Amino acid sequence: MRPNHHQFEAFAFVVREGSFSAAATRLGVTQSTITQHIANLEKGVGTLLLLRGRDGVELTPTGQDFYDLADRMVALSAEVTERLEGFNAMKEGRLKIIGNAPQPALKIIARFQSRFPDIRVDFGLYDWTTAKSMISNRLADVGLITDAPDHEHWERIHIESAQYVIYCRCDHPFAKRTKISLSELEQETVILPEKGSLTRHLLDQACDRYAISLARTATMTTFPLMCEAVLQGIGVALFLQNSSLIKDQLCEI
Repeated sequence: MRPNHHQFEAFAFVVREGSFSAAATRLGVTQSTITQHIANLEKGVGTLLLLRGRDGVELTPTGQDFYDLADRMVALSAEVTERLEGFNAMKEGRLKIIGNAPQPALKIIARFQSRFPDIRVDFGLYDWTTAKSMISNRLADVGLITDAPDHEHWERIHIESAQYVIYCRCDHPFAKRTKISLSELEQETVILPEKGSLTRHLLDQACDRYAISLARTATMTTFPLMCEAVLQGIGVALFLQNSSLIKDQLCEI
């Protein structure tokens, strides 16, 4: 029979406390339980580990080797227990969070960290397709993404709804408008996020549905770069509403 954790724990505490009775008190069990654990451990090892005398217990050479292992095991078990208690109380730990847009992810993370300042947060921004794949493969603890897929191992919680908007410079003819049709973008240079994004995916679907061709497009890799491209007069950008706070000198339609 293979030795188990309880046997090693009993053995370690007998040596630490100096007697079977003291170990039993420390572990909150009966002395007979400790005696049985030690007997089974010695039977499994095939030799004596402890010598019992009037002055307490003494380790045999084999017992000394096993005590070093048992002591480390008990210490590791205690550390694991402390860590778990810390995680349960949200006093320590780490969360890996992914998103496909800066907002509302960063707002949510800011509120979370103000409430749980000792939790380390690792946040990564990915295109929608990559973020979906990471969630499906359980490569993150939390995914703050648009149109999140259903998955048997994840709980999906709706946070908010949003619509798509156009960002343009304040001197652009669109700036005074309150609504723009998709067909009007055929005459514009449209700044888009990279392939794999939800924005690109939905726009392609809409253009196919309504037979619209966007002849002039510019692809940018990040939200700040898209905003900068608009400010430099390259074109207008299609964004998910409130996906970024970088809106200085830009109009949202």
